[in-house]
Amino acid sequence: METTTPNDSPSAATRSPRILYRQAKARDGADQAEVFHHAVMQGAATHYSVVEREAWAATMPREGSVWVARQALYTTLVATCDGRCVGFLELDVPGGHIHTLYVWPSLARRGIGSTLLLYAERMLLEHGHGRATIDASRMLAESLLRRGWRDLGIEWVTREGVRLERQRLEKPLAAVET
Repeated sequence: METTTPNDSPSAATRSPRILYRQAKARDGADQAEVFHHAVMQGAATHYSVVEREAWAATMPREGSVWVARQALYTTLVATCDGRCVGFLELDVPGGHIHTLYVWPSLARRGIGSTLLLYAERMLLEHGHGRATIDASRMLAESLLRRGWRDLGIEWVTREGVRLERQRLEKPLAAVET
């Protein structure tokens, strides 16, 4: 499933990096750890306090082997730039649930997360699911609600003794001709 998406810009001076999308490989584990940490600590800064972000980030060590082990639990899709993972999504295909979605903060809002979601939705459709669910952070929920996801309510989880808010969302899936 390796595909490329040329980002908009015809001139070499303003050209965005080329992003490749594929299933994760063991070599992506260390990058996933860094993407997760920076997405939480920097990317979520406007939506969560420092205490909340530290508790959230502490749930997963910055150790590549942990993320490689998770690749055995979830179908993991990655976005790469120059061979490095810059975004990833973990998908529970049998359950129809998107478990995580993180993008390197400086590359946020450039369509990387949306493209990972598109591939995940397509995969769920191919496995017979009519809907996808996700437990989204405040930041992600805002974006997904604008893209047709339906709010199923607020949930609270405790991480390192700190309560964190997230939203349960769902989206009906429909085959789209591409």
